[in-house]
Amino acid sequence: MPVDSSSAKLRVAIVHDWLDTWRGGENTLAEILGVFPRADLYALVDFLSADDRSRLLGKRAQVSFLQRIPGAARKFRVLLPLFPRAIESLDVSDYDLVISVSHAVAKGVRTHARQLHICYCLTPMRYVWDMRERYLASVGAQNGMRRVFADKILDRLRQWDLDASVRVNGFIAISDSIRERILRCYGRKATVIHPPVDVEYFTPGAGSSTAAYVTASHWVAYKRIDLIVEAFRSMPERELIVAGPGPEMSRAREASGANVEFVGEVSRERLREILRAARAFVFAAEEDFGIAPLEAQACGKPVIAYQRGGVGETVRGLDALQPTGVLFSEQTARSLRDALIAFEQNAARITPEACRANAQRFGRDLFRRRFAEHVSGMIDEFNGSPRAAAC
Repeated sequence: MPVDSSSAKLRVAIVHDWLDTWRGGENTLAEILGVFPRADLYALVDFLSADDRSRLLGKRAQVSFLQRIPGAARKFRVLLPLFPRAIESLDVSDYDLVISVSHAVAKGVRTHARQLHICYCLTPMRYVWDMRERYLASVGAQNGMRRVFADKILDRLRQWDLDASVRVNGFIAISDSIRERILRCYGRKATVIHPPVDVEYFTPGAGSSTAAYVTASHWVAYKRIDLIVEAFRSMPERELIVAGPGPEMSRAREASGANVEFVGEVSRERLREILRAARAFVFAAEEDFGIAPLEAQACGKPVIAYQRGGVGETVRGLDALQPTGVLFSEQTARSLRDALIAFEQNAARITPEACRANAQRFGRDLFRRRFAEHVSGMIDEFNGSPRAAAC
């Protein structure tokens, strides 16, 4: 659903953090571009493949100086201390409306008083606000001088992030969990518009389910694939299929048992096949929203998930009239094992129809309509009142 005719006359810039692979944030970016198909795209770097770029209407982002640094395609993340300066170097001063899609620094793009800046916030920067210890452990900087140096960088980033949040006129959060985090970190209110799920693509299959449980994720530490593998290692009679790439793969493989199959990175088509055949989808992360559990439900499959974060808004536990899964309260292997047993005891209560109907509440068309209506309302308010936040 494109914006109305009056909004369509605006010059629009959409600013993303970076474009190097395709995950949930890029799915959302694609849908926002569907609302604003004439918008220009900006990012710190853009290394997308041709296939992925086609999902962004073929648009190539205008990028920062980081793109020109030798080896940036592989190593740009180690340039984290330069991210604030890089995002501020992007010139969006000629646009009427700036929409940042931000989990890191995109919200910090410089705007002026005649511009409306709306941030669709995937999360405040995790590594400076909530997950510093886990981040430092992942880069081997827990102790010594590396820790001192890293803390100084992250403290500076945190202050910059707080200062940059003032440049945003209005925040949109992807979940109630992120709305609360925006309020805690930035002291700003936000409207919740849940991200889109491709319920037209992820659909129930014609075949019967296998006995195997499934998990799928980009394997970074906070996704807690290790916890899932540990739980299934102690339940050797149950099968688990693990899909996805990432830096935690080798560690999880070493800790697994014979009942765990690692299939690595899979295509979108293969992921759909795996989900359709699953007994249930398993999810142990404290996620900001969680697209994968909804893709599983769109395929008619139950979800067994850690209840904190956005999943509490997208999976209906056993206390619901029409449950779509089982939620566990502690991020431990033991709690997950108990949830698996509870699921098997109550599986007959969880129907494919209920799972599918729940996922359809987050469809792409609904997202586009809600996003377009909210932005149009903000444009009208901005044009009729003084700027709500200083530049």
